[in-house]
Amino acid sequence: MRASRLLSMLLLLQTRGRLTAPQLAAELEVSVRTVYRDAESLAAAGIPIYADRGPAGGFQLLDGFRTRLTGLTGEEAASVFLAGMPDAAAELGLGAVLAATELKLLAALPPELRTQASRVRERFHLDAPSWFREADQVPALGVIADAVWQQRRLHIDYQRAWRPAAVQRTVDPLGLVLKAGVWYLVARDSTAAEPTTTPRAYRIARIQQADRVDESFDRPADFDLAAFWADRSRELHEQLYRGEAEIRLSPRGRQLLFLLGRDVVRAADETAGPPDAAGWVRVRIPIETEQHALHELLRLGAEVEVLGPPGVLAEVAATAAAVSAIYAK
Repeated sequence: MRASRLLSMLLLLQTRGRLTAPQLAAELEVSVRTVYRDAESLAAAGIPIYADRGPAGGFQLLDGFRTRLTGLTGEEAASVFLAGMPDAAAELGLGAVLAATELKLLAALPPELRTQASRVRERFHLDAPSWFREADQVPALGVIADAVWQQRRLHIDYQRAWRPAAVQRTVDPLGLVLKAGVWYLVARDSTAAEPTTTPRAYRIARIQQADRVDESFDRPADFDLAAFWADRSRELHEQLYRGEAEIRLSPRGRQLLFLLGRDVVRAADETAGPPDAAGWVRVRIPIETEQHALHELLRLGAEVEVLGPPGVLAEVAATAAAVSAIYAK
């Protein structure tokens, strides 16, 4: 632990230049007294570290000195691919590892490239989750991630959507996907009779219990996680919209159409007819089910008129009449 802290202190001074004892203490999460002791230890080990006294003083390394102790551990090398996603790294238990990796990478860069790398961090920030949605609670993520890294089977209790009882599965965990702030496990059912069973995606927030099985599995040589997810996303999109509705939109309604999603906006743009004298346009949009269309279209209020299909038209009319009756009292 102390050796790691000494190395971190050395790399901090190499990447940032002069730092005061309180600044180093805050970075290393130790006391100022510990910083002074560690500085003495580095000097005793032959590291050219010295301190300037006064308000503008601090610890720094002799000009031109560069350490070669920047080799990455296995965990640190893996965490490079999570750079820019500190929240995801933290959920996977790699937050501290990622911080140490970034420090080592910065220390390995020449000064001009180090400045460019720091500029990226100052001017770009990735916030993956969607707006106005609470993050999933994923207490099983650590166990699942470990099974993925170690290529060990998992026994899970999975609560399927709209099903009252959880199902139990023993799966081969092939990978993890973070989609708009939601974690998914891509896994193959290892209990299936056919060993080439197509993998499926499990929303990790619905995994009530995950236990690692002391049994390894053979990962399919031709499995590509990114390609699998792209294919699944395309299939889901094709299955999602099962029908079509014809509607009229006011100018304001067309502005509000973003509430129904990007695919609906695109379809409306592609099918919009010429506006009438009041600016209303007739469009066709995809819908999942008639009931779902009812709830979605009601979000537009009086800025939309439903023309079809008949089932959606009848449901919207009945709902509008019921709302009108409430406020007519």
